[in-house]
Amino acid sequence: MPRSLTYKKAGVDIAKANKFVDAVKAMAGATLNRAVLNRPGSFGAMFRLDVRGIKDPVLVSSTDGVGTKLLVADLAGKHDTVGIDLVAMNVNDILCAGARPLFFLDYMATGRLNPKTMKAVMKGIVEGCRLAGCALIGGETAEMPDMYKGEEYDLAGFTVGIVDRNTMIDGANIKAGDVLIGLPSSGLHSNGYSLARKALTPKEQKMYAAILLKPTCIYVKPVLALLEKFDVSGMAHMTGGAWYEKLTKILPKGLAFEVNKGSWPVPRIFQLIQDKGRVPGHDMYRTFNMGIGFALVVDPRDSDGVQAFLHTHKVKSFVIGQVVQDTKKKVIFR
Repeated sequence: MPRSLTYKKAGVDIAKANKFVDAVKAMAGATLNRAVLNRPGSFGAMFRLDVRGIKDPVLVSSTDGVGTKLLVADLAGKHDTVGIDLVAMNVNDILCAGARPLFFLDYMATGRLNPKTMKAVMKGIVEGCRLAGCALIGGETAEMPDMYKGEEYDLAGFTVGIVDRNTMIDGANIKAGDVLIGLPSSGLHSNGYSLARKALTPKEQKMYAAILLKPTCIYVKPVLALLEKFDVSGMAHMTGGAWYEKLTKILPKGLAFEVNKGSWPVPRIFQLIQDKGRVPGHDMYRTFNMGIGFALVVDPRDSDGVQAFLHTHKVKSFVIGQVVQDTKKKVIFR
């Protein structure tokens, strides 16, 4: 008689997964607010949209992951910060339009569920949502032994925010003479790890794990507060493509950013990667944020005030360049 086959024998332990989901619900509860509707029989998360004070509401969404930074986390056995990265990569993106994040959803896929590891990941996601001021209203944990080896896992996230169309920021008002202000990154954030991992040996990755696994900065609260006081013409989240793609995508035609190298401190980890991998300078600035995680474009008359305001919110800032007229280039390094 053929041996009986169960879902558990096929590699998916529903009982273990359900126990983990219950633990996640308890953790996520700390991020919920009155806009989240609790309907136990619902198959989808519900969020009551409050548009009071917003004349022409626009929803802004983003979806992203953490990338191969997860392999460094696995190598180091440290998983409690990559969840912050997951939230940051999404909420910082919608922040560029001036949007306030409302809620977040996560997707975790793994070959075999390790509750300890996944709880550490969830701890980071919850902390990221707290830092961004949004609710973690749902998610999915998929156990797929035929897709992932052992306890390997991948992460993806999704956020929705809101902004008044009349105050939405898209770079259209950027003009020559405007000042470029950079907010420092904590390190690599969540981009360029495929290159970093090629440049650094596994031993070196373990040695510098504390630096490599610093979570992506979440700029939401200080920047949203700033937007209530100052006009900002454009904002950029310095992720993949960095200085040559992400920064320049907000520029109107005929304008370029003149960036002054040396006007901000570049974390040593970038020099280490460049030296170990013999990476050309152009590739470094195309791949990595090089110490600037978020950029603001403001009128020169507001520059000092913006920096003073950020200082009161314990956020460092640097004047790193200006907008100039140029029909051939989008970014010019000095």
